[in-house]
Amino acid sequence: MADEQPAPPADGPGQDPPAPPPAARAPAGSPSAGGLLDVLGVAAVVLDSEGRIRLWSPQAATLFGYPAEEALGRYAATLLVEEQNRDEVLGLFARVMAGEGAWAGSFPVRHRDGHTVLVEFRNMRLQADQGGTYALGLASEQATLRRVERDLALSLRMVDQSPIGLAVLDADLRYVLVNPALERINGVPSERHLGQRIADILPFLDAPAVEARMREVMETGVPVLDNFTTGRISEEAGERAWLVSIYRLEDQSARVIGVAVSVVDVTEQHRAAVSAAHARRRLSLIADASVRIGTTLDLDITARELADVAVPEIADIAAVDVLDTVLTGGRPGDGPAERAVRFRALAVKAGYRTPAEDAADPVGDVALYRTDRLVARCAGTARPVLVPHVTPEDLPRIARDEHAARLLGEAGVHSYLAVPLIARSQVLGTLDLKRARNPVPFGPDDVLLASELAAHAAVSIDNARWYQRQRHAALALQRHLLPQHPPAAPGLDIAYRYQPAGAADETGGDWFDVIPLTGDRTALVVGDVMGSGINAAATMGQLRATARALGRLGLDPATVLTHLDAATADLGEAMATCVYAVYDPHTRLCHIATAGHLPPVHLRSGRHPRLLQLTTAVPLGVGGVPFHTSAFTLGEGDELVLYTDGLVETRDQDIDTRLLTLTDLLAGPHRPIEETCDLLLSALRRPDTHDDVALLVARAHA
Repeated sequence: MADEQPAPPADGPGQDPPAPPPAARAPAGSPSAGGLLDVLGVAAVVLDSEGRIRLWSPQAATLFGYPAEEALGRYAATLLVEEQNRDEVLGLFARVMAGEGAWAGSFPVRHRDGHTVLVEFRNMRLQADQGGTYALGLASEQATLRRVERDLALSLRMVDQSPIGLAVLDADLRYVLVNPALERINGVPSERHLGQRIADILPFLDAPAVEARMREVMETGVPVLDNFTTGRISEEAGERAWLVSIYRLEDQSARVIGVAVSVVDVTEQHRAAVSAAHARRRLSLIADASVRIGTTLDLDITARELADVAVPEIADIAAVDVLDTVLTGGRPGDGPAERAVRFRALAVKAGYRTPAEDAADPVGDVALYRTDRLVARCAGTARPVLVPHVTPEDLPRIARDEHAARLLGEAGVHSYLAVPLIARSQVLGTLDLKRARNPVPFGPDDVLLASELAAHAAVSIDNARWYQRQRHAALALQRHLLPQHPPAAPGLDIAYRYQPAGAADETGGDWFDVIPLTGDRTALVVGDVMGSGINAAATMGQLRATARALGRLGLDPATVLTHLDAATADLGEAMATCVYAVYDPHTRLCHIATAGHLPPVHLRSGRHPRLLQLTTAVPLGVGGVPFHTSAFTLGEGDELVLYTDGLVETRDQDIDTRLLTLTDLLAGPHRPIEETCDLLLSALRRPDTHDDVALLVARAHA
């Protein structure tokens, strides 16, 4: 810049000074540059060697207030600089034009409206192709520049020191910026990110899916916020979890220039949530097991319930085996230590069809396992046996034989766990678990969960085992107390049946008896002690013995029942129903009395069977109510059917309907009395009934 003075002569006669260099232009059709220069409002001014303004940009007009027509051709020093600062400005201008280097700094400039604007300058000399020199000044308002510098510094500091991983990717989805936090998250230095795509840096991620989300954000402008995702960053690292947000980036002219990505590593929170979910699942499974296991006192059903709970929640294949000594009355460990262990298979369950099912011991079979087998070791040590990763060498130690080992290999069994069934400090057997389709190996949490299930189930299995023993003992007692071969009765053909409750060997207190009396008479007795089990069987035996002794005294039926009532009361809480009949073949009279019992059926040739209308007293053991004896004729060919309530009582039909069904069945064609017994049991007996049945059929003959 220089003081204003007459314009110097042109470089050549009649010639104007050489034009300054043409301004750079964007290629035709390209988007506007925009960006930071627009934010700064950078003004460009070109001065000739005398300090006159030759070029004046629109930004200069905005910054200084002078339109181009007022500024061009004037001396910059007199137009823009206060008088007290002109000497300093002219000195700086002279050094720049002398080629001593560019100058940059701040300087106060006079605005057209008179106020002073503090401006940041950068001045440099330009050389024209015809030898002339010019000065280029780039200027921006200092306040704007300082604000941008502060914002940029703050942004850079926040990006560098943020605990959140931050990245910028260009429109081709290549990294152009990565902060230190993302370096740590990805485990890759920032310099390796730059210019690379996601798949180049993190090959174990689903890069196509991630890039598809980024392109969607660039197209729509709708950001993705806190998207939860999991994956691995390397082959060695475990699964990690992140919250990822994606934003579209635009320049000042709204041109899309890429995306910004923020990544928060939430692996620890994810693992804690997974652990909490596993804990909730474990508690839920244990709670479910408390409801589903032990619903009955049937040993086989209890074992199946345990296997059903274990599959598929814990394992793909489960087997429940008990030590054979437990079922036969011995204790584990009986005999030499080197013996093979005998297991009885109670249940096998698979979540899908697999050869591993065929490798398991068939339910009900007894299998011998040498002590080197893992299941035998589990039972012998009373401790879980875990093989997280099963190898081909492990299969022979898991399976019972070579063929079963091959089947386990074909099934893809890759993880194995056996836990002992322990109740009341005694090992009852094992819960055997395998994984094939489930890719996750058994771990410590699975051992804990399986052990808790096994402990709960073992108590139920032990209860079922003891109940089964008691049931067998009661059945043996009852069968011993019932008449094995009733004696021949003068004038009577007799058939009888006794059937325990249901399909199992459950026992009750039902009994029948045929007692020979003096004078060719015969006493017929059917009774039912309330309750079941060994106590009911024992009570039944006492009442049967008492009835036989009283009958042989020649007492009438009512008197016999009176004494039985007193005997029942002496037994404590016992109660029973009973029907007692005495038949005399010489008079064909049948005297009968009942104590709370269902009415017998009388069959006469040519007539419909009828229920005997007897005076029904209260059951034995109640006391205080007299019993009555009734009499009727039992003619030749007539039948008398005595039975207990287990034959006719059901929950879904009233007793009158069932008794009508009974008489209708007996109204059929004449048949042998043995067939009559089978007919009544097959037609009336329900397989799921919880009561036993005693049935006695007597037919009079000459």
